[in-house]
Amino acid sequence: MRSLGLTAYRFSLSWPRILSHGKPEPRGMDFYDRLVGAGIQPWATLYHSDLPQSLEDRGGWTARDTAYRFAEYAQTIAARLGDRVASWSTLNEPWCAAMLGYGSGVHAPGRTSPEGTVAAAHHLLLGHGLAMDALRQHTSSPSGITLNLYPVVADSPDDADADAARRIDGLQNRLFLDPLLRGGYPADLREDLARFGSDAVVRDGDEAVLGKPIDWLGVNYYRGYRVAGSARPGSRCVPAG
Repeated sequence: MRSLGLTAYRFSLSWPRILSHGKPEPRGMDFYDRLVGAGIQPWATLYHSDLPQSLEDRGGWTARDTAYRFAEYAQTIAARLGDRVASWSTLNEPWCAAMLGYGSGVHAPGRTSPEGTVAAAHHLLLGHGLAMDALRQHTSSPSGITLNLYPVVADSPDDADADAARRIDGLQNRLFLDPLLRGGYPADLREDLARFGSDAVVRDGDEAVLGKPIDWLGVNYYRGYRVAGSARPGSRCVPAG
């Protein structure tokens, strides 16, 4: 990359290579020492769907403890690299980790549980907030989080379409944006998700942790959604354009 004249590099750190079974792995730490010292401005992401197997065996992001283990990992790597990293991102696309990993099952770990999806989404955000505290202790570099966000519009003014768009916007965007930027989950979404155990996983004081101040919000944009309501899911095809 230096030979190409690149001046900055955004990369994801590998949690399992840095903390092996909860203990620092010198070879992993040394690798990232060399990487950030290569003369190219480093922009580091702490987590991009690379979870230690030992934590996945104990429930992965459906387990609240994973958020605390993530904070320990953030503490370890921030203490080592600190201000040598130009900018830190705690998570890359937590929606994918929660919805695709624990909901549809098309991403690792391949689970399909609505309750697990809700728990994973909350614990990812909890881990983000705890990691922000760890980063603040060791670096003054700008720190934030990267989300994949999608504009959502209703296919028509009909009530069914408008409500479907509200729900999709809630699950895709506001589930993450509101706790990060507005201090808590949106009331309509909490009502929608209560039957999947959202009230049980969100504890007193959690939302204050989720809303820890960030210096920037990264947005990965792919497309928008046009949404229609239907009594039979999948029975109505809506053109994307």
